[in-house]
Formats: sequence, structure tokens, C-alpha cells
Amino acid sequence: MNIVLRVDAGQRMGTGHFMRCLTLADTLAQRGARCVFLCRQLPSHLALLLERHGHGLRSLPSRASDTPDTELAHAAWLGTTQVTDAADSLEALQGQEWDWLIVDHYALDRHWEKCLRQAARRILVIDDLADRQHECDLLLDQNLYHDMQSRYDGKVPQTCQLLLGPRFALLRDEFSRLRATLPQRSEDVKRVLVFFGGVDEHNFTGLALSALSGMARSNLEVDVVLGALHPQRPAIEAVCQRQGYRCHVQTTRMAELMANADLAIGAGGTATWERCSLGLPTLALSTADNQIRQLADAASRGLVYTLLVDKDLQADLALHLEALLQNPALRTLISNQGMAAVDGLGVQRLAARMGCTGIDMRAAQPRDSDALYRWRNHPSIRAVSRNTEEIGWEDHCRWFSSVLADPRRKLLIGEQGGEPAGVVRFDLEEDGLAEVSIYLVPDAALRCRGSDLLQSAEDWVALHCADVRRLHAQVKGSNKRSNGLFMAAGYDIDNTRFSKKLHEL
Repeated sequence: MNIVLRVDAGQRMGTGHFMRCLTLADTLAQRGARCVFLCRQLPSHLALLLERHGHGLRSLPSRASDTPDTELAHAAWLGTTQVTDAADSLEALQGQEWDWLIVDHYALDRHWEKCLRQAARRILVIDDLADRQHECDLLLDQNLYHDMQSRYDGKVPQTCQLLLGPRFALLRDEFSRLRATLPQRSEDVKRVLVFFGGVDEHNFTGLALSALSGMARSNLEVDVVLGALHPQRPAIEAVCQRQGYRCHVQTTRMAELMANADLAIGAGGTATWERCSLGLPTLALSTADNQIRQLADAASRGLVYTLLVDKDLQADLALHLEALLQNPALRTLISNQGMAAVDGLGVQRLAARMGCTGIDMRAAQPRDSDALYRWRNHPSIRAVSRNTEEIGWEDHCRWFSSVLADPRRKLLIGEQGGEPAGVVRFDLEEDGLAEVSIYLVPDAALRCRGSDLLQSAEDWVALHCADVRRLHAQVKGSNKRSNGLFMAAGYDIDNTRFSKKLHEL
């Protein structure tokens, strides 16, 4: 799978868009995709970062003399017109067939995307403003809004699939890994993390440090994270040295620092969901207009503690910071709410929705009979099957032969790294309906995600069975994992079957 990502980074754009695209590209590459970034005037340190991660880069020429479009709020961020950028992009992408074009840029809309249709089979847009129309097949908005289900009404094609909310937050793998071993935080705040993004143009970091240093709490350990391009970097480094704070510049240990902290002071944006995934209670400030509503809606769900940026921000910070330090119950509530909303697996969900699962599906062959017999009779599979009895060999052989001979039954084996990972069966019915059954191979050498297996199977049946338009599944009520799998994959519950065993008189 060949994938191109159109994203920029710099003084105006910051690095947030670039870093979340890098996170996505890393995951896609792990699943066998080839990723190339398409950027205009990418800073050299980010170009080196792409090289270290093994991704390609195609640079667009500088167009400093062009007048940007005026109809979009962030048009000036493009550095040229959409027409010119589209022409430059098409020229840069020649000589290659692209399966996906990923667009993460506030200055591009449906006009640019329509032009690029000729270069890519499908288009994914990453957005969080909902302030312009798009021409795309898939749209991701990882933020939480009260009206997130309706924000893109009339702004995307009817066939566009929407992935909304922090379940799809693009977080690096280390966040989910650290989450699994996260120790319980103490009731006392011992360590505070300060981070306001890679650029922090208005130096919120300096205000936060002034508020902290003015508090009568000498026992607090403070970690301060700066981007390499922070405009007040020397002054902040001097404050940290004077106060005994630890200063980290362009660190790769962000997840570790969040996991070790008891409280954070920081900005909105992607960092909000990073902190939530690790249960780090945060006093969050809006450092850009698009963060105001994001943080307000997140705070109303108990995911962060926020306050409006006002003239006397330093005094407000000190006041609210003291309130959080003295309220362990509130910090625990924020921590629990955040972890419940963000599990850190959003990037894997998105990769699967793009059809990049790392799993190859194939039709079952006669040679698979012995393995299917062992897997189906494994105690873990029988326990969640409608028929929990052990299947006899002769019964299995009759069933297996009939399935292979029936054109209305599709028995598939999912393989990961050349090894069997799961089994999926589709029983085709009338009126474009098919029933799906699924299980993971017990004790597989490589354990895959059930959602990846299901997505791969759905892609297979969509490609090979054009008459199938709707899928359904029957799952035992006690099988919470499978119920959760189908719910997360977008299946609707259309009926519920209850049963009860009566005691004999």
C-alpha cells in the first residue's frame, strides 16, 4: 500500500499536525505500507526525523511571491494558492500509484482535494475545525465536541465515513504500552509537568513557571518541555536552572514524563488526549482559537480542568493551580474520566479503517482441515461458541467439506507475517445480507487484534462478493469481548434474545 501525506510544519502551522501524521505513518509502515510526506519548506530537523523513521519526503517549491487564497481562515498558512499547490503536488506525485492521500492542513479544502483525486484512489482528511467543505472518503476529527455528530453535516460527501472523537486520537505506541503498567498516583502532588507545545509563540511556559515559582511549595519537582524553536528558550532554561527544575528540549520521552507526573499544566490539541490516555490530571489553557471550544467541551465531561486566558493569567494560574493541588478527589475524577475516554489505540483503529491491518485474508483450503479442527475444539473457542460441545472428527470433516463446496459460504483464514491469526466465515443470505462469524487462532505465534481481523475480512467480502450489502452477527450475551468488537466496528444491535433456565420442581 502506497500512502502520501500532505502536511506542513513551521512557525505558523506548528508541529502538531506533522507529529500526528508521523505517528500515523509509523503505524501504517509497521503494517507494510510505504509512506511519503509531501511538504512545503519543511524545517530541516523535521526532515531528518522523517529520514530516521524511514519515510520518504517530496518537497514542494517555495512560492513566496504568490498571493494566498482569501476565502479560508487559514489560507495564508499554505504559502501559495490552492491551485498552485495542487499543481505542484500533482507534479511531485507523478510516476507512482497512490492508494491513499492523507491531508492534514487547515488551508486546503474540497477545491484542492478534487484536483488531487486523479493522483490517489482514496482521500483521508484530518480536521478539527469543521470550517470548510471537503472532498474525501474518510474524515477524522479526534476531538470531543457536544455536537461532533453533526459538525460536518453538508461539509463532506454523503458517502464519506466519519471517525469522530478521542477513540481515534493519533497517539504513539508508547502511550498504550505505558498505560498498561501505569502505577496508581499518590494523593499528594509531587511532580508537575509543564508543556505548551513545540512552538509556544506567546510563551505560556514562562507564565506557568512564574506562577509555580511564586507558590510557597518548595517540595514540588517540575519537568519543563520545550520545542527546539521556542522563542524564549534561553530565558526559560535560565529559570529552570535557577529554580532547580528539569528542562527537556525536543525530548522523545514525553509519554514517560506524563506517566511519572502527578499534575500537568499545558495547552490543548493532541497533548490533551495524550495526557488523558495516561490519566494525568491537567490544568489546560487555550493557546489557539481552535482550542477554546475543544477544552471547554472536554472540561464539561470532566476530562480536563481549564480556565479562560485573561489579562492577569499568571495570578489566575496560581489560584487554580493551588485549588487543584489541594483537591485530590477532583484530580482522581479527572484522571479516571480521561482514561475512560482515551485508550491510546486510536491510530490502530484508523489504520484498520484504511484497510491497512497487516493481515492477509485467503480462502480456506483442504489442507487447513486439521488446523481448523484443533482451533474449533480449543476450550477458549468452544466457551464462546453457540455449540459448546467438542466436535467429533467425522462431523468436522463433513462440515468442512460442505462449507468448501457451498458458493454461498466463505471460509477465510487471516494470516499475519505468514502465520495464521484468525478465522472468519461469511454465510451469504437473501437480499444482500450475510452473517459473519469470527475467532482468533488460539495460542497464535503473533496475536492480532480482533478489530483488524474483522476489518480485513470485511474488505475481502466487499471485494469478492459484490452482492453483499449488509452484515450481521450473533454473539452470546456472556461473550463481552465479541460484543465489544462488533459494537466498536459500527454494528447496530437490532434485537436482544433473553434465556433463563428453570429449576426443576
